[in-house]
Amino acid sequence: MAAQRLVIEGRVQRVGYRDWAVRTARQLGVIGWVRNLQDGRVEILADGEDMALDTFVDRCREGPAMANVAKVDAMPAEAGNVKGFTKRFTA
Repeated sequence: MAAQRLVIEGRVQRVGYRDWAVRTARQLGVIGWVRNLQDGRVEILADGEDMALDTFVDRCREGPAMANVAKVDAMPAEAGNVKGFTKRFTA
């Protein structure tokens, strides 16, 4: 298991990105959370098996149909103490 912190830039708010991330993570068995940031980016903490996590990060580079992802910064993170994958309030 590995954990990644993702920060996604582009047109990623008000396009269903968080809901899409929740569905995608749950399908892949990835746990963690997603939230909007006040500066217009989206932040994700994702934890899971290496292959599932790699697939999730790759899919985050595309996002949902209405999104226009310009950049995804992925960095190692410490696993959070979470169950499932949830949507959080804006930080």
